[in-house]
Amino acid sequence: MAKSATCFLLLLLLNYTVVAQAPKFSNEFLNIGVGARAHGMGGAMSAHVDDATAMYWNPAGLADVRVSFQVAAMHAEWFAGIGQYDYLALAKPVRFNNTRAVLGLSGVRFGIDNIPNTLELVDADGSLNYDNITTFSAADYAFTLSYSQKLFVKGLQIGANTKVIRRQVGNFAEAWGFGVDLGAKYHPNDHWYFGLTAHDITTTFTAWDFSFTPEEQAVFELTDNIIPASSVEITAPKLTLGTAYATNFGEKFNLLAALDMDINTDGQRNVLVSSRYLNLDPKLGLELSYAKIISLRGGINNIQRVLNGTSRRLVFQPNAGIGIQIPQKSTLVEEEKRYVRLDYAFTNWASHTDNLYNHLISLIIDMRVRRLSRRN
Repeated sequence: MAKSATCFLLLLLLNYTVVAQAPKFSNEFLNIGVGARAHGMGGAMSAHVDDATAMYWNPAGLADVRVSFQVAAMHAEWFAGIGQYDYLALAKPVRFNNTRAVLGLSGVRFGIDNIPNTLELVDADGSLNYDNITTFSAADYAFTLSYSQKLFVKGLQIGANTKVIRRQVGNFAEAWGFGVDLGAKYHPNDHWYFGLTAHDITTTFTAWDFSFTPEEQAVFELTDNIIPASSVEITAPKLTLGTAYATNFGEKFNLLAALDMDINTDGQRNVLVSSRYLNLDPKLGLELSYAKIISLRGGINNIQRVLNGTSRRLVFQPNAGIGIQIPQKSTLVEEEKRYVRLDYAFTNWASHTDNLYNHLISLIIDMRVRRLSRRN
């Protein structure tokens, strides 16, 4: 009984990695989302995203980066600080054969650190030896290389991601994966935006390998636990359709309304429209800006039908946020306008029923390396 308790935390962690060999919920850390602006708007971003976070929401939006160099960063803590989520992205416009394009590089880490390893807590004579307790981390990484450019059709742009996935659970388990995302964005006028993102379009395969010492394997056997075997997770493609509408009120107020629709292909989910063949998961967001300096945001997502006794009721997750965009001073008249943007969001990634709301902060900095032409 004591030895069963010693490996409880580890088994929970390994369960998280090996049970989901079916497509559903594979690499779920990539569904959290990046940027406090996006979280404040409920994740409705695919049609109008125009900064370095586009590598996550829609790589086609990366072509809207107009400055010489842009940096985006985010930090969040989930589950009362147990999980640490960090994001860093770099975007830079370049020219290939007189065609303006934007290259991006991003990395995300979602990890739980300082997990006690009690597999060797019990000595051979049956006594407890707390000096044998060590700690390990369980961390998921994703690194993305992105490319985006505008096309000859006015307002139309495309983009693509290649991503490498690295997941590790101490010295016990590790995994490598590879995937591709494609995106398109259409902005025909000052008001309307349309977006399409095909996540994991090639189907993303993540191969796991497990390694245990003979002593650790003995603990699993003595406690009637299964020793995990090498396996492959499959992440099925997901489509996101988005639209947004922007309008002005007077000279200084701007209102943006956005709608995203996730279409999952990995079987039935508990979403607004749920079936074996079609699952639709909408996200709604609003942003009210004043003088392009301060923005108030709100959004809803995670719309589900949950059991309430013998019936089901419709529930959703509300989100809120605020952003401040500060113009940078410049002595160059010809220079592109540059900003520093600080965003905050109050959101709940876990579940609308868990009451585990978190504070998210993200930062976007425009930098000048050299001036680029405005031509596309």
